[in-house]
Amino acid sequence: MSLINDPDLKQLLADASAEDLGVLADFITDKGEGRLSLSNEVRKRLHSAREQGVFSANARALIAEELTRFGGNSVMNLLRGGEGVPYREVVTDVASHLGALHKNDMSTGAVELAMLAKLLHDSLEKMTPKQLKEALDELGLGEIGAGEVGLAAFTAAVLTSELLGYRLAAMMASASATAILGRAGFAAGATLIGGRAAAFVPVIGWAITGIWAIYDLSSPAYRVTVPCVIQLAYMRNKPAVPVLECAKCAAPLDATARFCSQCGTAVPRLLLK
Repeated sequence: MSLINDPDLKQLLADASAEDLGVLADFITDKGEGRLSLSNEVRKRLHSAREQGVFSANARALIAEELTRFGGNSVMNLLRGGEGVPYREVVTDVASHLGALHKNDMSTGAVELAMLAKLLHDSLEKMTPKQLKEALDELGLGEIGAGEVGLAAFTAAVLTSELLGYRLAAMMASASATAILGRAGFAAGATLIGGRAAAFVPVIGWAITGIWAIYDLSSPAYRVTVPCVIQLAYMRNKPAVPVLECAKCAAPLDATARFCSQCGTAVPRLLLK
């Protein structure tokens, strides 16, 4: 029985791999170094779970608890008896803070993706024309316009394509973890994102680092909630990725792969849409 009560986190964290949870633990504990608003006991428990690669039900519940606490301000936490705020409030607060296009009737997962669309849209402006073209090619998109019109079109595309949503989430999760933790955040990150994407993930990571200052992400709460929401969006979208097989050798294909890793056969573009 799950110890997590939040409906938007309960199943997600209960089913999550130790690898994905380790990224969240590092974000919350500042790679085990600790934070002023985090108790030393919590830091030790989460860092130990991350080091051992084993997250008990209690450790998973602790991640949910600390994330929702970071999501609330001190006054609200005091009024709630230190319980923090629902994850839904964390996501909508982050989305609003970043200027993402979202509505009250959107699902929590959709708000997460809208936030990712906003972050990537902003980071594209910092890329060279060559990097921009490669990024859009990997996402399977044409040109993304500037301003609110371009952001609205990009957000709509992300929300209507499961595969595009996964690609965006994987790309941003890898870039965010690379920028903050110094590692991709998951094994074989380049394979998960797709061929050339690995070349510009550091560029996006650098762009995100610059965006921290623009959006006042230097504040203790947002330094935790923004990267955690990015990671949770990636985790939430992984199950939506279809299982594909190579037409020639029947080897399993990553949903973003352009060539079979076993025999080198090109993956039909139809499967990449």
